Amino acid sequence: MKQNFTVRQGALDGVEAFLSVAQHRSFRRAAAELGVTPSAISQAVRTLEARIGAALFIRTTRSVGLTEAGERFFSRAKTAFEELVAASADAHELGQRPAGRLRLSVPRAVVPVLIEPLIASFSQAYPEIEVEIAVSEKLIDLAIEGFDAGMRMGQFIDADMIAVRLTPPFRFIIVGSPIYFYNRDLPACPDDLRHHACLRIRRSNGALARWSLDDNGRVIEIAVAGPLITHDFPTMLGAAIEGMGLAQVPEPIAVEEIRTGKLIEVLASFAPKTPGVFLYYPGHRQMTPKLRAFVDHMKNHPDAAAKTRIRNNGE
Repeated sequence: MKQNFTVRQGALDGVEAFLSVAQHRSFRRAAAELGVTPSAISQAVRTLEARIGAALFIRTTRSVGLTEAGERFFSRAKTAFEELVAASADAHELGQRPAGRLRLSVPRAVVPVLIEPLIASFSQAYPEIEVEIAVSEKLIDLAIEGFDAGMRMGQFIDADMIAVRLTPPFRFIIVGSPIYFYNRDLPACPDDLRHHACLRIRRSNGALARWSLDDNGRVIEIAVAGPLITHDFPTMLGAAIEGMGLAQVPEPIAVEEIRTGKLIEVLASFAPKTPGVFLYYPGHRQMTPKLRAFVDHMKNHPDAAAKTRIRNNGE
C-alpha cells in the first residue's frame, strides 16, 4: 500500500518556539530571544502540542520542564531544525553573492571563441565560483539536466528562454583549402556545389543539415554530398583545412585560417547571416549572482570581446 510522505501544511509552525523554550526552560526568555511576547510563545507551543497530540512541557508557576514526549521531540527536532536553518542560510548566501557551481552547456565551436579567452580571468576574479563546462551539440533541457545556462546560435533558442547576446550577427561562410582547389575550379554559383565534395554535419535531432545560401534575400537550401559527416563545426573545419572538401561554417571560427591562407572563402555574396551566439537560461528564474557575474565578465573582458568581432564584407 502506497504511503503518503507529504509534510502537512504548517508542520513546522511552533517548532522554533518550542526549541527556544526547551533550551531556556523559560517562556519569557524564549520570547526575548525570538523578539515576541510570552503569550505569543505560549500560543505557538499550545498549537504545536495540539497538532502533535501530546503535552510537551510540564509547567508550574516557577519552572518549565519537558515531558517524556517533549524530550523525544526535542532530541530529534533540534538537530533537524538546525540543519534546516543551515540549509536556508546556505541557499540565501548563494542568492546574495557570486558563489557555487556554475554549469554551462556549450557547443564545441564556442569553446575557443568565447570560453577559452576568459575562463582563467573569470576564475581569478570569482574564486568562489566553480565552473563546469559540458561540451555538447545537443539542444538540452537546462532545467532537467541541471545547467544554469547554455550557449547556442540565436535561431536554435526557444522563445521562452531569456537570451543574452554574446556576439554580433555573423555569416555562415563556405571555405576550402588551397590543397582542395589545386586542380579544381572555385565554384562561381550555388549550382556548382553539386560538382564539389561538400562536408556535412548531422544535427542533434539526427537529420543531415542542408547548406543554406542567400540569393539576394531568397533562401536557397542545397542537399550537398561529400566524403565526411561530422557532428560539430570544428571537426568539419579541420577536415576542410586538410583538403577533404568544402565546408560551410560560422565565420568566427574560420577567420584566422582565412587570414593565414589555410582556407579560401568562396561564394561570399551568397553567405547567409545568423543572429549570432547567445547565452540563454530559463525565463521563469531570476538570474543568479554567479550567472550575472559570468555574463558581465564576458561582456567586459577585452580578449573575449576581440574574439567576437565579426568581419563583414568590405571591412
